[in-house]
Amino acid sequence: MQYTPKDGFPYYYSLVEDKELYALFSSNTNFSLLRSIDDNKGNYRYAADKWSIKQIIGHITDHERIKMFRAFQLSRKEVVELWGYDQNLLVDNARFDELSVEQLLSDLSNVRQSSISFIASLSPQQLQIKGNARTHSITLQQFLKSIIGHEWHHINIIKQKYLSFE
Repeated sequence: MQYTPKDGFPYYYSLVEDKELYALFSSNTNFSLLRSIDDNKGNYRYAADKWSIKQIIGHITDHERIKMFRAFQLSRKEVVELWGYDQNLLVDNARFDELSVEQLLSDLSNVRQSSISFIASLSPQQLQIKGNARTHSITLQQFLKSIIGHEWHHINIIKQKYLSFE
């Protein structure tokens, strides 16, 4: 079956499922691409109703914050809904376009370092704890990988729709 972003977890997980968890969170490839974007380019929108690159970076950070908190809850065996939040509401009520790309990437980097620290604290048994993402029963490890799959999805959009016209 071919998943789309509207499918949520299975789509994001399918982008990274065969990759090693720690390596996914430790990779600097996406950071390198985003660091090549200056503030002027960071304000670019390929259509009036689309987010700017700065807003996408902020959204990636928000997503990781939210999902890592839910991963923390699951790792402690708290019953929690792993998927779903109003991404447009969060972006609309942030000031991402007022911040520099450097500030946004610094924030993402800080969140990522916290994520890596949390992942390093998990046992193999904790990584196998199961939770639910909509209708899917998934392990904590799969859920964590989907966080980076979400990032890859947005990086691919940046490459295809924002940077392909340079």
